[in-house]
Amino acid sequence: MTGFWTEVMAQATGKPCNTKANRRVRALALSIGLMLVVPLSGRALAQVGQSTGLPIPRYVSLKSDRVNLREGPSKDHRTSWVFQRAGLPVEIMAESENWRRIRDSEGTEGWVLQSLLSGKRTALVAPWKRGEVFPIYAKPLEDASVAAKLQSGVQGAIRKCDGSWCRISGENYDGFVQQSLLWGVYPGDKVD
Repeated sequence: MTGFWTEVMAQATGKPCNTKANRRVRALALSIGLMLVVPLSGRALAQVGQSTGLPIPRYVSLKSDRVNLREGPSKDHRTSWVFQRAGLPVEIMAESENWRRIRDSEGTEGWVLQSLLSGKRTALVAPWKRGEVFPIYAKPLEDASVAAKLQSGVQGAIRKCDGSWCRISGENYDGFVQQSLLWGVYPGDKVD
């Protein structure tokens, strides 16, 4: 190694950095540096919204049971879709003043007024596994009793997530599901 690390080692030790031992120290320092940087990739390096300063992307939900999805960030843009499901989780991908570019669980993207979005966290149970049924447990353990069975695509309110399990509830059910089976919360995210 030459350049920056050679200079750092030379300044730190007061000796030239060309010995085998110094090369090992440099390699170890580089390895430690990479271990510290690699976990920061992905969501930890998320951008922040220019209007809110909140992380981008992030999950929110639809406030109303009628939300126009527009092609651009103004009412002058054509409506490309109308959502008709209050509480539906969506992912904010960008911000422009009072407008948010969102994406739904099927990948459809467009712009909505921020006033039509809620910070209330909701999720869909495994929408990518159409027609399958998933157990919701009484406790956050796979060997716990089954509190309910939900079909893929069922919407629930997120009560809490610990990074592995989420407590969700809806009409006639309340229980725990593995976080990896939900669309509306990122892997490893904690929600209180």
